[in-house]
Amino acid sequence: MTKLFIENVNLIDGTGSETINHTNVLIENGKFKSVNAAAAPHDAEVVDGRGQYMLPGMIDAHVHMMTEFKPLEERLTTPFSYNFYLAQQHLDRTLNAGITSVRDALGSDLGLKKAIDDGLVTGPRMQISINALTITGGHGDGYNYSGTVTDLMQPHPGMPHGICDGIDEVRKKTREMLRAGADVIKVHATGGVSSPTDHPKFTQFSLEELKVIVEEAQFRNGVKVMAHAQGLEGIRQCVEAGIHSIEHGIYMDDEICGKMKDQGTYLVPTLLAPVSVLEFADELGMSKAAIEKSEEVIQIHKESFTRAYNAGVKIAMGTDAGVFKHGTNLRELELMVECGMTPMDAITASTKTAAECLGYTDTGLVKEGYTADFILSKENPLENIGALKAHDNIQMVAKDGVIHKNIID
Repeated sequence: MTKLFIENVNLIDGTGSETINHTNVLIENGKFKSVNAAAAPHDAEVVDGRGQYMLPGMIDAHVHMMTEFKPLEERLTTPFSYNFYLAQQHLDRTLNAGITSVRDALGSDLGLKKAIDDGLVTGPRMQISINALTITGGHGDGYNYSGTVTDLMQPHPGMPHGICDGIDEVRKKTREMLRAGADVIKVHATGGVSSPTDHPKFTQFSLEELKVIVEEAQFRNGVKVMAHAQGLEGIRQCVEAGIHSIEHGIYMDDEICGKMKDQGTYLVPTLLAPVSVLEFADELGMSKAAIEKSEEVIQIHKESFTRAYNAGVKIAMGTDAGVFKHGTNLRELELMVECGMTPMDAITASTKTAAECLGYTDTGLVKEGYTADFILSKENPLENIGALKAHDNIQMVAKDGVIHKNIID
C-alpha cells in the first residue's frame, strides 16, 4: 500500500471554503485518505510542505495538445509524425504548470490518450473530442481563397475529417468521432477568430443539425457536446439544442446568460486566446485576418465573461492552449479575476466546476476519497492569483498521488 504524507500545508480544497491553515494531508493508493491527519503512518513517505498552499490539480477544459500555432511555412515543412513527438513536450509543460486534467477540443486521438494512461508518456489526464464537426467553408475548414488547404490537423486513421453538411452527414460524422474514441463531441457552431473565410458572428449548422448531434452523442451514447460558439445567434441555437458547454462565448447578452444559468449550460471562456494571439502574433505566425478579428473581439469577450459571471452562469476554466504556448494555461485565472471574478471563484472554476463540466465525480477537490491530484504554490493565490502562472511558484505537482514535479527548496 503506497502512502504519501504531506505535512505543514495551507489547504485551499477547491470547494470555495476558507483556507485550512497548517494541516497535514495523507494519501493512500492515489486517493486522499485524510485532509487533517494528525501524524504520518510509519510506512508513509513524508514530504514537508513548508507552509506552502495546497490546491487541487488544475483542470483546463479546452486545450489542443497535439498542436501549437507556428508560422505557415514551418507547419507545411514539418513531417507529419513529428507532431506526435512534439506533443510529448506540450504534455510535459502542461503538467508541470499545474494542470493535471484536460479536455482536448480537437486534435488528439485515442493513441495519445492511451499512451498517457499506460504510462508511455507523462501528461495530464485527458478527455478527447478527436476532431471538430464543421460545415464546408466554416471555422475548421482549412480551405483558403487560393485553393490551398491548410487544415490545423491532417486527417489520419485515428482522426476523421470533421466537415459535414446536412442532417444525414452530421449524424454519420458524430458516429465516426464516437467510433474513433471521442469522450466528448466538439462542434463548430459559429465562425471564429483564426479561420480565414468566416467571422465569429457567422452561424454554422442549423438548429436541427445541432439537435441531431446532441441526439447521437448525449441521448444515444451518453456523451456530452461542447460547442465552439462565439456569435450570439449561434450560442442561442446551441443552448436550445441542449449542448453541454459553450466555448469562448464572445457575444453574449443578458437573455442568453439567463437561459444558460437556468439550463445549467457551462461557459468555458478562454479569455487567454485572443490576448495571446495579439501578444505573440509574429512568433505564432498568425494571419492578418486573425490579428484583426482578435483586436475586434477582445474587449467584447471580456464584457461577455463579466456578464455571464454576474448572471450566475457556471464557468469552467479553459484556455485554448495550442492556439498559443502550452504551459501558460494558469494565466487564465488572472484574466478571469481582472474581469470581476473573485480569486476563490477563479480557483473553484479551475477545479470543482471544471471537474463537474467534464463529468468527473471524484476529481477536482482535495477531499477524502477523491483522486490525489494536487499542486503546491509558494505564494497564497488568494492574495495574488497571478502567482499561479509562474512555473517556479508551482513547487510541486502530483497526479494520482504520484509526484511529477518537486522543486521545493
